[in-house]
Amino acid sequence: MLKNQPVTQQRKIIHVDCDCFYAAIEMRDDPRLASRPLAVGGAPERRGVIATCNYEARAYGVRSAMPARQALKLCPELLIVRPRFDAYRAASREIHRILRDYTEFVEPLSLDEAYLDVSASPHFSGSATRIAQEIRRRVWQELRITVSAGVAPNKFLAKIASDWHKPDGLFVIPPAEVEAFVADLPVSRLHGVGKVTAERLGRLGIRICAELREWSRLALVREFGSFGERLGQLARGIDERPVEVDSRRQSLSVEHTYEQDLPNLATCLERLPLLLDELDGRLAGLEGGYRPDKPFVKVRFHDFTQTTLEQAGAGRDLDSYRVLLGTAFARGARPVRLLGVGVRLLDLRGGEQLELFAD
Repeated sequence: MLKNQPVTQQRKIIHVDCDCFYAAIEMRDDPRLASRPLAVGGAPERRGVIATCNYEARAYGVRSAMPARQALKLCPELLIVRPRFDAYRAASREIHRILRDYTEFVEPLSLDEAYLDVSASPHFSGSATRIAQEIRRRVWQELRITVSAGVAPNKFLAKIASDWHKPDGLFVIPPAEVEAFVADLPVSRLHGVGKVTAERLGRLGIRICAELREWSRLALVREFGSFGERLGQLARGIDERPVEVDSRRQSLSVEHTYEQDLPNLATCLERLPLLLDELDGRLAGLEGGYRPDKPFVKVRFHDFTQTTLEQAGAGRDLDSYRVLLGTAFARGARPVRLLGVGVRLLDLRGGEQLELFAD
């Protein structure tokens, strides 16, 4: 079941995001790693992909979802370590325990990222800014992990705010400043706008949200389909999505959005092993009462069309997911911006089932 958000005149949303989470835990547990470029991911000789990296590695241009071979060319001294999902899950449970000390309305997005609705929280006289400050202080003090946070009236703006002063930063967008803040915001920062869409908007002379506001709803829908209406709302700082609290899961999955579109099926297949490693890690930490069932894949193409394909009776091995991905890719046969892999869950407790995707 979904818990309803508190009904208030003005929402107070916090987005928390741990800084280079996997790498941060590796450096915390082995301080010798802290002074060198470090990445967590698959082995380059197995066409591995970078899951995350520390800021020393990012200074060389290394990024998540980058092939490990490419990362080593950019930074020959880069140390790539295999993921330790048991350690990451343990840290994530502690972080979410801290979050729930301040509100029951917590929407986990992944092991290291979540939204909180603190609109009705009694802590710190209802100050979302002070709650965010305290969360950051406690996570560092108790777990030695730095957290960036954003505070805003909705999820879209809170997520942008959490990235504004990364790493280890806090940024607040008060309601009275939303219109001015969003007006100067590059359209590339809007939720759902990737490189291809940003370039398309640029060709139309739209680079910041103030310019996007000049377009009518009808014109945007004509140009971008249903996503055009969403663009018009975001350009005005409007996002009515609630913070959703899932009590039961219908599926468990992981997905990655890639900075550069994956041009063909072969490139997509190269990304599968790391995705499946992460999925196995999450399944290993799944609470009792569930049983894995049908595997599935999710593909979002560069034009934002997407397809999900699942198969009853298929295995959860690499070859089975390769077959699923090949069939799903053939439905669009276009460059891919997002890949996801997952498994449907049988809720042995019965009742309504909900889907949980990790972004």
